Amino acid sequence: MTISSSLNAGVAGLAANASRLATIADNIANSATFGYKRAEADFSSLVIESGTGTYSAGGVRATTQRLIDQPGALASTSNETDLAVRGRGFLPVTRESASLNSIGDFPLFLATTGSFRTDADGFLRTPSGVTLMGWPADADGSIPTFARDTGDGLEPVQINVNQFTSEPTTQISLGLNLPATETEFGADGGILPLSVEYFDNLGTSQSIGMDFTPTVPAVAGSSNTWTMTLSDSASGGAVVGEYTIVFDDTRGSGGTIASVTATTGGAYDALTGEFTIPVDGGDITINIGAVASGSGLTQLSDSFAPTAISKDGSPVGNLISVDVDANGFLSANFDIGITRVIYQIPLIDVSNPNGLEALDNQIYNTSSQSGSIFLWDASDGPTGDIVAFALEESATDVAGELTQLIQTQRAYSSNAKVIQTVDEMLQETTNIKR
Repeated sequence: MTISSSLNAGVAGLAANASRLATIADNIANSATFGYKRAEADFSSLVIESGTGTYSAGGVRATTQRLIDQPGALASTSNETDLAVRGRGFLPVTRESASLNSIGDFPLFLATTGSFRTDADGFLRTPSGVTLMGWPADADGSIPTFARDTGDGLEPVQINVNQFTSEPTTQISLGLNLPATETEFGADGGILPLSVEYFDNLGTSQSIGMDFTPTVPAVAGSSNTWTMTLSDSASGGAVVGEYTIVFDDTRGSGGTIASVTATTGGAYDALTGEFTIPVDGGDITINIGAVASGSGLTQLSDSFAPTAISKDGSPVGNLISVDVDANGFLSANFDIGITRVIYQIPLIDVSNPNGLEALDNQIYNTSSQSGSIFLWDASDGPTGDIVAFALEESATDVAGELTQLIQTQRAYSSNAKVIQTVDEMLQETTNIKR
């Protein structure tokens, strides 16, 4: 019985070291695989109860696990959608087959890195078919509220490389000097015109016509008063606002706005210097300067000179690139100089990363040992951040694996020697009968 148990222990030792050799071979084979997490074999002894004066060898048992919580070094790349997680957390991904079906059911998997590029359909995926997922943004670039304990709100990230965009104008700031001499007795009282471009809801260029008409006194003196009439080209030239502007002529405040009275259009706010006019596609707020501020509209000397005209909005532009910031916001950049958020990529956290089920292509699935998922904003809570232009290198230390390879080879040879010795002893026992 004791000799037989020694034989069994030797066989168990061979099997255990063969398992360890397999993990070492896998680690070395994937030493250049981005995102690879090394596997490790642990040994535990088996003890069999023995009687007095005897001992039965129980042998050894090998258990293997993948050390998913051990990060690899980050390597910089030239692709803006090469992504790696720096710190705790996983990128949400799915398989290529799921992103191409029409059912809308996207199985959720986890990854720590990926070289994502757009395919023929615009999906961001790796050469092996792993597809990045994220929360889609609304048209204004804001991210709706999604449940954080499920991946149901996540969608495969799809970028339309032929995408166009525009932004309507909602704000105009007007800096302009009106000639004080035009409101003096004897001036001709001619209208001074100005046209300011804006962009409508479809990105089309429109204009607001601004006519400044001075009030010329009938007797000597100066009125310091102007009538500003605003018309909208998109409305066929209809008047959308009319304001009477009186300027101060006192020492220290001369040339600044004293009061503004609305005849048509929105009321003037003396503190902010703003009023709102209704153009064809919606309202536009115009800032002409607050009372006595000296900014915006002024009335000085004899020159009619726009000094500063600024506005928001933009014409139609083409998408030229995308980028991902550390907080996981994927933004589209357009050739007109605007940037718009189109997705947010959260980071997934589990209580036991080493309990995840390892799958092909360096992706993982949850299991009963890993715990449930929670989706965090990148750089929030326990999670790290997302690094673009980077990939996570393999966590394999080749020098360490080769050292373990030598140890495993020696242990395997020693167990084989035990089996050889048991065989010789059994042969001696058989020879007793001769």
